[in-house]
Amino acid sequence: MPGSKSLTNRALPIAALAEGTTTVSGALVAEDSEVMLRALEKLGVALEARGETVVVHGVGGPLPARSAELDLRLSGTSLRFLTAILAAGHGEYVLDGNARMRERPVGDLLDALARLGADATGVDGRPPVRLRASGLSGGTVSVRADVSSQFLSGLLMASPLAKGPLAIEVEGELLSKPFVDMTLDVMAHFGVTARRDGYRRFEVEPSTYRARDYQVEGDAMAAGYFWAAAAVTGGAVTVRNLGSGTRQGDARFADVLAAMGCAVDWTPGSVTVAGPRRLRGGEFDLNDMPDQAQTLAVVGLFADAPVHVANVANLRVKETDRLHAMAVELTRLGAKVEEGDDHLTVWPLRAGPAAPVELETYGDHRMAMALAVAGARLPNLVIKDPACVSKTYPRFFDDFLGLLGAGLS
Repeated sequence: MPGSKSLTNRALPIAALAEGTTTVSGALVAEDSEVMLRALEKLGVALEARGETVVVHGVGGPLPARSAELDLRLSGTSLRFLTAILAAGHGEYVLDGNARMRERPVGDLLDALARLGADATGVDGRPPVRLRASGLSGGTVSVRADVSSQFLSGLLMASPLAKGPLAIEVEGELLSKPFVDMTLDVMAHFGVTARRDGYRRFEVEPSTYRARDYQVEGDAMAAGYFWAAAAVTGGAVTVRNLGSGTRQGDARFADVLAAMGCAVDWTPGSVTVAGPRRLRGGEFDLNDMPDQAQTLAVVGLFADAPVHVANVANLRVKETDRLHAMAVELTRLGAKVEEGDDHLTVWPLRAGPAAPVELETYGDHRMAMALAVAGARLPNLVIKDPACVSKTYPRFFDDFLGLLGAGLS
């Protein structure tokens, strides 16, 4: 597996803020991590990237550049994390991206930063973000995290740079809790520990991150496509560089497949999924791993009963409206699909398409990779714009087709 995008794009900015030099090993090499690297360089951080190894010369405090205009393309982690981190320093910045990025929400984060003293504005709560930063005041601030947990993660990452102790209170139901745990884990690795009351309140003292080499584990989101291929074909796939000790919430997708009848074997360094003779349907709450929802919807085509994918409303504000896009494409395959505000229900596919079918990806890497799982069972599928996977996994189709050719064993 490639390195985890979520861990890479947390480790890199925290290493940049740290005092000393950090070597990040196993880093993701893809568009999203490249966007983060180039932004950090533009903000005054010296680094050397050689494939999966990145040497980061930390600045020991706020990022030094006093002005910058950043094109962050479609990297939501880069825009949201860097907005919070830059607000803790001093300067004037513009953070922007492509057309779809300008549709993605950031308003709840900007509201929280404004209450901490930043002059941070967007356009109707969306990028481009214009930021006049003079440091974060400390104290107590609330943030909504029912649209994206990245708002909370960004505040947490920036919190040691505040002028005083900072308490962050979460309004409403926090989405994607494991991603917050990952943020706290990376912060702790670099020497900053947050006190917490579950997922309702977090407290961080002013402090300095300390450089420490970091190993990025394999990407559990990417692993899900290969486990799903095993599930729908009755084969077996072992993913290494990811094991029973992982904190990535997406790794629990293997448990979802186990509930559908797959055999799953966890070891400290690997996870193996073997598909059953018959996949069971069921209802699954994927709030903690919403990026697996599209994959599960595709797996549902080959189950013995409907699969209900629940509690994933935030998929509508991702790289595309993923709930609607998946409903459209599975219907194109001949499936019965019910789309709700926060869910999809997929009925078993009675027969695959007799003629070639072109499937749209909407420029969304996860649409392309999830639809590839259908191609492991169905002939005559054409996935349009496969190059969109370069956002997080440029080698995906080479690896996936290679695995299918090897017989999934």
